[in-house]
Amino acid sequence: MRGGWAEALACRYLQDKGYRLLGKNRRTPYGEVDLWMQDGGVYVAVEVKQRRGQSFGSPLEALTPAKYQRVYRSALYLLGRDDLPMRLEVVLVYGSPQRHRLEHLPWEL
Repeated sequence: MRGGWAEALACRYLQDKGYRLLGKNRRTPYGEVDLWMQDGGVYVAVEVKQRRGQSFGSPLEALTPAKYQRVYRSALYLLGRDDLPMRLEVVLVYGSPQRHRLEHLPWEL
């Protein structure tokens, strides 16, 4: 997995902020949630996007409305019900394992 280091970095970053990891790369019939976490009483589906350079565009450009819908439906599936607090977030990782920067954003359409 080429981007495994970026997911591990994002996970540590969020755990340092107080998030609790519930699962990684959780597959559902609708797609996959990179990091399934909990922030207080809120469940959080986190999409991690990494790019070494700009040749394939920024990681933000990869966050399409269709991708959002797949992650959203996957998160609802993981919850098992729709009355629990949940949100989607994204961690963008720019660079390489040796030199990188993170950007943590809410993910809304």
